[in-house]
Amino acid sequence: MDDGAATGFRAALFADAGLERRRHGLHFGGVRLSEVAKRVGTPVYLYNADVIRRQYRALDEALAPVPHRICFAVKANSNLGVLRVFRDLGAGADIVSGGEMARALAAGYPAERIVFSGVGKSPEELEAALAAGVGHIHLESSDELEKLTVIADRMGRSTAIGIRVNPDVTAETHPYIATGQGGIKFGVPFDQVLPLAKAVHAHPRLRLDSIAMHIGSQILDPAPYREGVSRLLGLITEIRAAGVDSLRNLDIGGGLGIRYKDEIPLEPARFVAAVLPLAKETGLTLVLEPGRYLVGSAGILLTTVLSRKHSGGKDLVLVDAGMNDLVRPSHYMAYHDIVELEAANRPESVVDVVGPVCETGDFLARDRTLPGLKAGERLAVLGAGAYGFVMASTYNGRPRPAEVLVDGGRWAVVRERETVASLFAGESAEPRWQL
Repeated sequence: MDDGAATGFRAALFADAGLERRRHGLHFGGVRLSEVAKRVGTPVYLYNADVIRRQYRALDEALAPVPHRICFAVKANSNLGVLRVFRDLGAGADIVSGGEMARALAAGYPAERIVFSGVGKSPEELEAALAAGVGHIHLESSDELEKLTVIADRMGRSTAIGIRVNPDVTAETHPYIATGQGGIKFGVPFDQVLPLAKAVHAHPRLRLDSIAMHIGSQILDPAPYREGVSRLLGLITEIRAAGVDSLRNLDIGGGLGIRYKDEIPLEPARFVAAVLPLAKETGLTLVLEPGRYLVGSAGILLTTVLSRKHSGGKDLVLVDAGMNDLVRPSHYMAYHDIVELEAANRPESVVDVVGPVCETGDFLARDRTLPGLKAGERLAVLGAGAYGFVMASTYNGRPRPAEVLVDGGRWAVVRERETVASLFAGESAEPRWQL
C-alpha cells in the first residue's frame, strides 16, 4: 500500500486521526511526529485534541432534538489532559472506580456531572462517592443497594440512584466486550428491576432518577441499541405504574464502534435515527456514556524498530512497544494499522511486528505488509486512543510510556514516562514482620 498517497482505508484512517503525510514526514494535528519521538523518546502515546472535539461535537449536534447529556467513559482514557478537554466541552464523566472518581475530580469535573457505574463498587468507594456528592450512583444488584443504604444512613447523605439493567441483548462484537446479554456479571436482570426500583423509592435518602443499560463496546450496528431501548421502555412504564415518579434520565451507555481497518463506523446520525424516536416517548433526558467513539481514533502510539530477524519462515520486526504498552492486539486479536513516520520507499514484505516482552503472545501485528524497516526507524500505531495506556502494565519491569497531548499544532507532555525506580518505590526488601 502506498502510504504517501494514503489510499483506500488508510486515507480514511488518516482523516479520522488528523494524520498527514508531508514532505518532512508524518504529521499529527499539525505536529511532526519524528520531532516528538526524538525529544520524548518511545514508546509514547499522543492524543489529538482537535479530533476529540470533532467527535464530541458531532455526537452532541446529532442529539440536539432531545434533552441530552454526554458523559465520557473515563475507563477508555483517563489521562488528566484528555479529561480536561472533555470537561471544557461540558461533558460529564462516567466512572467505574474510586480511582477514576479521583481523576475526574482532579481534572475539575463538578461532582454532580459524575456518574458512578461499575459492577463491583466497594463500601469504601460508595462512601467516597457520597462524600464527594457525585451526581448519580448506578446500582448493579440488590446487595449493592443494601450496602449503599447502610452507608447513606450512617453518613446522613442523600443521592440520586440509577439502575443498570441487563437488557439481554446480544451485540455483534468481541465476547470480552459484550456486556448486555444474560448470564454475565453486568446489570440487573429484568425480573429483578421493579422490586429494586420500589426499594430505592421507599428509602428516604435515595431518589431513583435513572434507568440505564450498556450493551457492549465497538458496536457497528444500531439495531441492538434500538432493541435494548425498546425493552427499557417497557420497564419504565412498569416502574411509573408502580408509583415511582422520580425518573429523569434514560441512560443507554456507549459502545459506538469506530474504524480500525475497513469497518463502517457507527456514525451519530445512524445511531440517533435508531434510538431517538423511542427515547422521545419517555420524556426523559437521554444520557450517553461513550468512550472509544470519542478518543479511539484520536490517539496513536509511537514505537522504534530495535531489530529484525527471520525465523521459521517468518520475518519478524522487533520494536520497543509491546503488549505491556498496548495489549489489545494480544488480548482481543485487535487490528491496529501501522505506518512509518518517515517513508523510506523500500520494497514491501509480509512481517510480524513483535514487542520485547517475554511472551509469545507479545505482538502488535501479524502478517502485515510493511516497507523494509531498519533498526532505529519509527512507526505509528493508529487507533490507540482508547483502551491503550489505561490497560498498560509494568510487566517484565518495563516502565509505562509517556503521554502527549497535541492541540492546534502545539504539543505538551501530559504524563511523564515512568521510571524504573518508581516501579518498586512502595516495596521493601526488608519486611517489617507483624506477629
